[in-house]
Amino acid sequence: MEDFIGRKEHEEFVKRMEEEIKRQNRRIELLEEYVGQIQTLTISVEKMALTMENMLKEQQKQGKQIEALEGMPKKNMDALKGGIIGAVATAIGGAIGAGIMNLL
Repeated sequence: MEDFIGRKEHEEFVKRMEEEIKRQNRRIELLEEYVGQIQTLTISVEKMALTMENMLKEQQKQGKQIEALEGMPKKNMDALKGGIIGAVATAIGGAIGAGIMNLL
């Protein structure tokens, strides 16, 4: 009879096992919540990385556009100088031509 346990002992064992199962189930629930949060965080970080990559590409594109815009005044100034030089040369040439015609 030494191998058998009494009913009270068995009920106490069952009660403790049920409490332990409840604790384990709660721990599993918490872990599942944490895993869900980690997945959400991982997705957010991935989206942020993609957004930053797109922003970098856009900034590089805008940098090229800004360089082109900054170069425009120089090009315009060069064109203006060429126009002024051409006008002065034409005026001088016209004056010389008019002077020659007056002499004849």
